[in-house]
Order: sequence, then structure tokens, then C-alpha cells
Amino acid sequence: MSPQLIDLLITSLLETLLMVGVSGGIAVLLGIPIGVALIVTDRGALLQHLALHRVLAAVVNATRSVPFVILMVAIIPFTRWIAQTSIGTTAAIVPLSVAAIPFMARIAENALREVDPGLVTAARAMGASPLQIIVKVLLPEALPGLVAATIVTLVSLVGYSAMAGAIGGGGLGDMGIRYGYQRFLPDVMLAVVVVLVALVQAMQSLGDWLVRRMSHR
Repeated sequence: MSPQLIDLLITSLLETLLMVGVSGGIAVLLGIPIGVALIVTDRGALLQHLALHRVLAAVVNATRSVPFVILMVAIIPFTRWIAQTSIGTTAAIVPLSVAAIPFMARIAENALREVDPGLVTAARAMGASPLQIIVKVLLPEALPGLVAATIVTLVSLVGYSAMAGAIGGGGLGDMGIRYGYQRFLPDVMLAVVVVLVALVQAMQSLGDWLVRRMSHR
């Protein structure tokens, strides 16, 4: 590839990292609390509230059911309101976040369900409040699973960001479409694929290492 295309590849990689990093951070900040809410409001749980649980579950399931490309187009007015534009890297962060939050919430819920119920029962018997049980029992015990959930979400966001590039979202997907496909430059397409694979492998390896470290504490 020419030096100009190499520079563009680096810029596109940075755009992808920005999209994945920001939307992933938003997904963690909002998705984990939603996952906690799904757990503690379920039948027989700490703060049983079946109506709230059903509403949260319905919203999460509905959002997750919409294919990302359709979701991205459907919320263009919302994206334009938040980012003041519907095209580019900044705009792509909005639908990426909307798609990642319920995804993270469900995986976080599954990780929290793996916590030994006996620990929660023991904490309640010792007089711990629901907030104390959540902060000092549920979240610490589920931490390896939550880290693994975060990595799965980030890896999924890499794929979503590539799809966002197909409609002007920037990043590696945009470069692959505009140069590799539309301009018939197979070496560019190959380079984009290699970088995406390397990025996913790096994320997964880091996540596996962190989970092993936390599991052996």
C-alpha cells in the first residue's frame, strides 16, 4: 500500500478505537447497573419488584432484537439530536452505545446469577442492607464474569463499528468499503481484515488474562 493509505489505515484504526472505547465505556457504566436491577428486582430477590423487572426485561429484549444496521437507521433523529450530525465517528458512537447497553446488561445479569446464593443469604442474615450486599457481595464475587462480559461487548462493538462504517460511520469499516470494495483495492481490504482480527485477538487475550488473574485471587 502507498504511504497515504497506510496513514489512512492508522487514522481509521484510531477512529475505530475511539468508537469502541467510548461506546464500550458507556455500555459498562449503564449496562451493569441495569443488569444489577434485573437481578435484584426478580422474584424472591433482594428488592423484588416484578413490574419494574418486566419493564426492564422487555426494553432490554426489544432493543437487542433489532439488527444493528436497522437500529442505526431508525434512531438517526436521536443521533442527530445528541451528536448534531448523523455521519462520522462521533455520530456512530450513539447507535453503538444504544446497541451495547442492553447487550452488556444481559451478559452482566448472567454473570451476577453465577454468584453463590448462599453468600447473599449469609450477608442478609448478618443484617447487611441490599445496597451493601450489591456493592460488597454481588459485584466483587461476579467481577471475573463482569470483566469477561465487558470483553465480549467490546469485541461485538468492533464488528458493529465495521458495519457503521458502511453508512459513513468512519473507522476501519468505512475504509474497507470505500477503498477495498468500491475502488477495487484488495490489498486495502486484506489490511483492514488483518487489523480487525489482530484487534479482536488482542482484546480477547487481555480479557482472558484479566479473568484468570481475578479468578485466582
